[in-house]
Amino acid sequence: MTAAADTVPAGVVALFWRLLPSRLCLNEEAIVTIASPAVAPSLVPTKSSARVASIDAYRGFVMLLMMGEVLEFGHVARALPGNGFWALLAHHQDHVAWIGCSLHDMIQPSFSFLVGVALPFSLARRTGEGQPQWRRTLHAFWRALVLVLLGVFLRSIGRGQTNWTFEDTLTQIGLGYGILYMLGLGSARVQWAALGAILIGYWLAFAVYPLPGTGFDWKKAGVQPGEVGQLTGFAAHWSKNTNLAWAFDTWFLNLFPRKHPFTNNGGGYSTLSFIPTLGTMILGLLAGGELRSERPPGRKVARLAIAGIIALAVGWLTGAAGICPVVKRIWTPSWVIFSGGWCLIFLSSFYLVMDWIGLRRWAFWLTVVGMNSIAAYLIAHLCDGFIREALPRHLGEKVFLSAGKAYEPLLLGGAVLLMEWLILFWMYRRRIFLRV
Repeated sequence: MTAAADTVPAGVVALFWRLLPSRLCLNEEAIVTIASPAVAPSLVPTKSSARVASIDAYRGFVMLLMMGEVLEFGHVARALPGNGFWALLAHHQDHVAWIGCSLHDMIQPSFSFLVGVALPFSLARRTGEGQPQWRRTLHAFWRALVLVLLGVFLRSIGRGQTNWTFEDTLTQIGLGYGILYMLGLGSARVQWAALGAILIGYWLAFAVYPLPGTGFDWKKAGVQPGEVGQLTGFAAHWSKNTNLAWAFDTWFLNLFPRKHPFTNNGGGYSTLSFIPTLGTMILGLLAGGELRSERPPGRKVARLAIAGIIALAVGWLTGAAGICPVVKRIWTPSWVIFSGGWCLIFLSSFYLVMDWIGLRRWAFWLTVVGMNSIAAYLIAHLCDGFIREALPRHLGEKVFLSAGKAYEPLLLGGAVLLMEWLILFWMYRRRIFLRV
């Protein structure tokens, strides 16, 4: 899924045991290397190049939110109409229709953000290992290609031919990762400038794209005037399947072999979202630079939290003022800022608890997942169905009906999630980490 896997340097992390019959202890080791004087200061390995526990925990939290779809809160809520608790859980386990944000909507931006956070640590480690620049660059662009193709592969499962679509999380990250790597070699000023150019340029491109005229083929776009996702006024430039990104895909995706011509994406997702997704990754890159700095931990927490609050306010106000709606599905610039604010707050919170205060044991179950994020992503996409079918076959269906029919999907999903976590735990204990 991400560059995240590259933050698992063998021989650097002390993987700690004392679990189940024994106790658990999590700790870190600094990377002790001597860099050449010619190495850029921002890439010189220092104690701040050590593994940051909060990054793994936050990543594990995000991955478990994704894997937790098997709990099917929506099914329970429908079986118990009028129950506000399950209705709330169901809401936050699904994407909003168009404008707005749920907890589920924060999975992809968090994962993309953490790719950027991890990059400065990865660059410092590879520099400290003495890897030449050409090798690091080749590896970055190879990783980008693998992520793109892996996302295409996952979207092609169960189809008669390769499904050439580029909205998968891995693909979106891969499309921008090479550029992110190059920006990671530059200064924070260059990274801020790139972020500004992406947000303003992408906003302007949508703003000048013409709105649907009287002869517009609404059937081809898969939408109708007035339905969810069809906005009014200036915000209509970011309506579902009538915008610049949709128009691009009706040309670009039809360049690939397809059983039927591409006319629209049912969810409104698009290939060009990788551009503002790169903006999210740049925010993470800047946050990673902050974590690697020599500032006291308390100041890092404060700076990240304050930046997150400001970003939340700016993103929300931009949408409320009608300048640019906050839409995750097409990754509007206001969404980059708004979701980036939440990412910064999440990161600062995890860093506060785990790396400043030092309370880490509670997050072991998250760390197991976060340190093997690619494996977790693949398991969730490839194994859910198999495990879901196998458990009732071997344990009997009555086990999952013990709390009543309404809770059957919840109990079965919980068992599936536990089995997947145990697979990752087995890999963790044996130091098996999938990397790209």
